Amino acid sequence: MFLMLFGLVMVLSASSVSSYAGSQGSFGVFWRQAIFAIVGVPLMLIMSQTPVRVWRRFAWLPLVVGILLQILVLYTPLGIEAGGNRNWIGIGGFNAQPSELIKLGLVAWLAVILSKKEPYLGRFSHVLIPALPVAALGIFVVLLGGDMGTAMIMSALVFGALFFAGIKFRMLVIPVIIALVLTVLIVLTRSSRIERIENFLGIGSGDQTGLSYQNQHADWAMAAGGVFGVGLGNSKAKWLWLPAADNDFIFAIIGEELGLVGAVVVLALFVVLAISFLRIVRSSTDLFSRVVTGSVMVWVIGQAFVNVAVVLQVLPVLGVPLPLISSGGSALVTTLLAIGLVLSIARQKPDSSLPQKVGQLS
Repeated sequence: MFLMLFGLVMVLSASSVSSYAGSQGSFGVFWRQAIFAIVGVPLMLIMSQTPVRVWRRFAWLPLVVGILLQILVLYTPLGIEAGGNRNWIGIGGFNAQPSELIKLGLVAWLAVILSKKEPYLGRFSHVLIPALPVAALGIFVVLLGGDMGTAMIMSALVFGALFFAGIKFRMLVIPVIIALVLTVLIVLTRSSRIERIENFLGIGSGDQTGLSYQNQHADWAMAAGGVFGVGLGNSKAKWLWLPAADNDFIFAIIGEELGLVGAVVVLALFVVLAISFLRIVRSSTDLFSRVVTGSVMVWVIGQAFVNVAVVLQVLPVLGVPLPLISSGGSALVTTLLAIGLVLSIARQKPDSSLPQKVGQLS
């Protein structure tokens, strides 16, 4: 909740100038994000109170709906293209990313499938079918829209689910190698992706008016912040110097306005969130709960790591937002829903009838 509220403050600060320049008023982007937060928090609380058996029964629903919506994005006029990626759907002035719903669906559906196959997870055929083909389909339709960053987070989520299901490492070697080879091939299919890699490696001219522009201004923003920052709302980079200041590069604005101290606090909050996820994983008594919590942790914490690494130029630009902080309504709502599912698992009580059932089976 603190990360989300902090995110609303930073979205207001980072988007005020670009929002005003876009004729939305200084509060345009902020109000839209606030509305999604007002919708997402009650949904999260409702999910946290819902019995886990309900999520087991309807785990397939968000995955199927997300894939169908993504197909509409790709092959109908409802699809919206931005930044070279076609991954938004627009209906009646409302825009959303179906890929975020696919993430949530993969979390729940993989947990159901893997828990049902728990006695057979030592056999590669049972691990492979149907989990990996269906997960690959979800990732593939997102890749068709050009959003490689989101597809990589989804791939990490899938492997996280397999890891927390207790799949042996030797069984994951082949899928990992295949995924790495496919990643290289996908990168080579677009010149813009190759140029991003070259820019990251320092190959080429490093033209500050081209691909280096965003990274350079993110660097300058972080450097200007120093230890204690220039003060909340006093960023210079947000004055249309830094593209995606309220979204993919909001961490640079945090570093500029709140300095090293503010940036470290944000990182520490994500560490605390990761520890909370791990505590729930350790206390879980069934495979479904472990897989859901572990895969949500990989999703949220992994995406936060990638976002920060991109801003700090540890990774090439991938175009993924900072969870709970960056602007983006569908991403915020689905992340809150995923956390609500984890809270539902944390609230459930161990089945007191289990020892009796085991005794009867014996």
